[in-house]
Amino acid sequence: MRNDTEKSTDALWKKNERGNKGCPLFGKCGSCRYLDLTYRQQLAKKQKLIRRLMEKHCEVNPILGMEDPWYYRHKVQAVFGMDRKKEPISGVYEEKSHRLLPVENCLIEDRKADEIIGTIRGMLRSFKIRVYDENTGYGLLRYVMIRKGYSTGEIMVVLVTASPIFPSRKNFVSALLKAHPEITTVVQNVNDRTDSMVLGERFQTLHGKGYIMDELCGCRFKISPASFYQVNPVQAARLYEKAVELAGLTGRETVVDAYCGTGTIGIIAAKKAGKVIGVESNPDAVKDCISNAKTNGVKNIRFYREDAGRFLKAMAADGIPADVVIMDPPRAGSSREFLDALGTLKPERIVYVSCNPETMERDVSVLEKCGYRGTQVWPVDMFPWTAGVEAVCLLSKLHSDQHIEVEVKMDELDLTAAESKATYEEIKKYVLEHTGLKVSNLYIAQVKQKCGIIERVNYNLPKSENSRQPKCPPEKEKAIKEALEYFRMI
Repeated sequence: MRNDTEKSTDALWKKNERGNKGCPLFGKCGSCRYLDLTYRQQLAKKQKLIRRLMEKHCEVNPILGMEDPWYYRHKVQAVFGMDRKKEPISGVYEEKSHRLLPVENCLIEDRKADEIIGTIRGMLRSFKIRVYDENTGYGLLRYVMIRKGYSTGEIMVVLVTASPIFPSRKNFVSALLKAHPEITTVVQNVNDRTDSMVLGERFQTLHGKGYIMDELCGCRFKISPASFYQVNPVQAARLYEKAVELAGLTGRETVVDAYCGTGTIGIIAAKKAGKVIGVESNPDAVKDCISNAKTNGVKNIRFYREDAGRFLKAMAADGIPADVVIMDPPRAGSSREFLDALGTLKPERIVYVSCNPETMERDVSVLEKCGYRGTQVWPVDMFPWTAGVEAVCLLSKLHSDQHIEVEVKMDELDLTAAESKATYEEIKKYVLEHTGLKVSNLYIAQVKQKCGIIERVNYNLPKSENSRQPKCPPEKEKAIKEALEYFRMI
């Protein structure tokens, strides 16, 4: 019997099976790399990635795709600049450059957000507002950010300026609200930095409360200009619901929500847990956590401003137990300190929410050495048409009375431990996919020898001792070493 995911995937794209609907920036902005594929092909590609990384650890379930994967981004940021005719434009930077590409309508951004950005761009000349020129340092408007509540429809407009002085700002905001009365709040952010950060540290509310509200999984959340909140609320709900489902909560468990951000997962899980402990190092995020918990009347959750690794280590040292740890680390994955602390704390279950499958696979390998076994993973298509894919993985603690230790002598094995990790073809493929470089068997053998990996038979030796072999170039040696590290060979 086919599951709901397979049925919904079959229903996708009956009206428009091919993704590329004539986007003028396809291949330039670097975001929607899969617009030349059908949505079915795109899901299959992401499923294949997760299977390649995770099937050696656990069961890989079908990817959770979207019914309608267009216009899903409810957080939209536009860079403002001037074209060659000195007319204001807004859009995104071209991939690997600082050239501004004008965007009128984006296929993955909320349409109302793009419409508001277009209105603001059209108002600049009549209000004599100059866009910021980073080469000269002159001009006012640098960015516009729109945030929209998916369930509530509330809209926030953030005007990012180079200076706190905003001439005629009351009249400007009044004109904007007249054109778009659906706007809930308008905030000015001052960013006088010279780096690529969008938001500065100073905020001033020009209209409304300075934040919006949204609903996710039956809970209400406050979204401030700088708050972390998933840009695709539809898929975020599916991701969080799956995470709580995998946690297997019965109402008695103590749950740690590590890297908790603004508390979304922890607050959702609190409805089914005995007690939740949220850990977050960002002080502003912790304030949002406390506010969100109060808004939802959740009383069985406590938040701590602390590094997640140090906090878990202290819990283990103090003998404070945890039944479940839900972790949602950044793209770089977890620190070794955090993973070691998990091994010491020994929760029954670990639910790993990941925005980077490769670092998730690396961390799962470490946790397996700490006494855990991956049981299942669910890929989630959080960012359709892009190469990004999120996933949630369940790991369970191994119990010694359920396993048998087997001693295997090394001379009984046909391969060394390092040799068994990856073939030459797998190393070549990894290097090509991640660096674009092509490497030969000879170069791989040279680097393996440098790293102390002894080849039982070297088929790349020259026929005579006086023959000269080409040496592996430094950039290819570095790429090969990264592949060996990835495959845990060094």
